[in-house]
Amino acid sequence: MKKICLALCLIGLFTSCDDENDTVNSQEYLVFGHFYGMCVGEACVQTFKLTESQLLKDKEKDYSGENLHFVALEDEKFELVKDLINDFPQQLLTEKETFLGCPDCADGGGLFIQYSNNGNVRTWRIDQVKSNVPDYLHGFMDRVNAKIALLLE
Repeated sequence: MKKICLALCLIGLFTSCDDENDTVNSQEYLVFGHFYGMCVGEACVQTFKLTESQLLKDKEKDYSGENLHFVALEDEKFELVKDLINDFPQQLLTEKETFLGCPDCADGGGLFIQYSNNGNVRTWRIDQVKSNVPDYLHGFMDRVNAKIALLLE
């Protein structure tokens, strides 16, 4: 019995370290969404994942952004937002804080942003009130909100 358990553990170890997993982990993607705590309805929490070839939508609607489970959307939706990853402000990568402003503290909502490049994954929650966040984010915030609005039409 011990030999069988050892064999299964070794198989699991070697199959979980294949190159395919490395490729998935190093994939460039942008997760973007908004969240509103004092809100009722379907649109209160919306989160999407954009890769170079597809758009996915989170089906969990988790306000915390901790439990994301994505399902693929149709190509027409991808076409609406495929350029958004090009708008990602590289300056955001230099931020030491992961909360910018006070997202949704005054019922103004927040943006959820996660960026993955070369295996490095960073996550931010950004206040929707522009006076609470750095100026360089304002244009990006507008584009994210506009893309979410397009996807919800």
